[in-house]
Amino acid sequence: MMNCQPSAGLDVLLQNARRRAGLTQEQLAGLSTVSVRAIRDLELGRVQHPRRETLKLLANAMRLSDARRVELELAVDAKAVGRVFQDIYGVGLATPPPPLRPLIGRRPELEALTARLRTDHERLLTLVGLPGAGKTRLAQEAASVIHARDRIPVLWVSLDDTAETTGAAPNTPQSTVTGWVRALVRDGEEFEELAALIGSKATLIVLDGYDASPSVTPRLLSLLRVCERLKILTTTDRPVQLPGGRLLPLAPLPVPTAADLAEAVGGSLVADRHAVELTLSHVSYMRPDFLPTDSVVTTVAHICRALDGMPQALEAAASWLLLYSPQQLLDIARTSPLVLLDGVTPADPAAGPTLGERLTAAVTGLDPKAAGLLRTLATLDDPWTVDGAARASGTSLAEAARDVHALLVRGLIRRLPTTAGDPVGFTVLNLVRAVLDEDRETAPAALAAALSD
Repeated sequence: MMNCQPSAGLDVLLQNARRRAGLTQEQLAGLSTVSVRAIRDLELGRVQHPRRETLKLLANAMRLSDARRVELELAVDAKAVGRVFQDIYGVGLATPPPPLRPLIGRRPELEALTARLRTDHERLLTLVGLPGAGKTRLAQEAASVIHARDRIPVLWVSLDDTAETTGAAPNTPQSTVTGWVRALVRDGEEFEELAALIGSKATLIVLDGYDASPSVTPRLLSLLRVCERLKILTTTDRPVQLPGGRLLPLAPLPVPTAADLAEAVGGSLVADRHAVELTLSHVSYMRPDFLPTDSVVTTVAHICRALDGMPQALEAAASWLLLYSPQQLLDIARTSPLVLLDGVTPADPAAGPTLGERLTAAVTGLDPKAAGLLRTLATLDDPWTVDGAARASGTSLAEAARDVHALLVRGLIRRLPTTAGDPVGFTVLNLVRAVLDEDRETAPAALAAALSD
């Protein structure tokens, strides 16, 4: 079920622990009631299978932390991980991955998500949005807030085939427990062990990259029923309404409007415009020689608009500043934005699909009806309304509303700012339009190739 290799043998762990405690073997024997000879044999590696009670006496005498106790247990029996963690499971053992950078923007989304996670009524939440929109980063921040503020254990499980993020260094108790949970979820094992671990303790499980597997979903729901204080947060690229769950769509960061760009310059484009702020932070790392002059900031604001405020796309685009000027980068973003999505450094094939590939799959993987509507909407003048979508697609208002809503939840279209009393307007993302254009160009060639086979 899992592969757990301790970082050191029991002999080394015991020696180090005793020395950290400032004890001699004789002093440890006096405090623990374990004989000096037994302690010496353990530290010399002569005992392969010590009694668990012996380890407990030594750990108590040395006043070891929970994490150190787990190291001792796992050094003896890695297969006993479920039993070991059940004994000492708590907030210190289950931690979310530490953020590597500050979260820019997303304050309303973060407050809404953490508020729902703290209520008794919301126990199954799903963040959904396009690849690169920042779902993982927002979930990470929310989990960190819940863990630190409410002292709740967080089991963070990356379900991406290439992701191994555990929130802890390899070969530690924290990484071991997360790896154990990950194996249970990914392999479709029964969850009795996990239910026994959590029990009645308040816990948050984050399943990053959850694909709503038919074999796993019923077990998750059963786990929620058994563990009454458990909450589960999932992130996904495609909306799946889990029974009793709530979908929380995550759009890209807001971008300056055309009116903003026409009327404002420089610093006024940064205030409360987090896509611009985020991109400027990436620019400062890639090109510290670029001063945030009015010209640079204005150009960056246009780039943000061309790339829809997609956080991962903005970071990738900034890496191209090693080769291009800001104005050249803007020209590319307006004409061929997809080439910027994966950054200037070639992607490691072992890292899985690139952002460009994932975004393309999100668009081309739509069912024919949704794909046809999206292509129709991409031809309309912005902003268009649900009424306009109904007229353009030749469907009823109710049907158009449902179909537009489905595209909105997926993140393929975005709602535009409107004044009070005006109809709500929408637009198709520029990156989505680029995928549609590319698909339109490659489809005839693909069809011809298929017919010639």
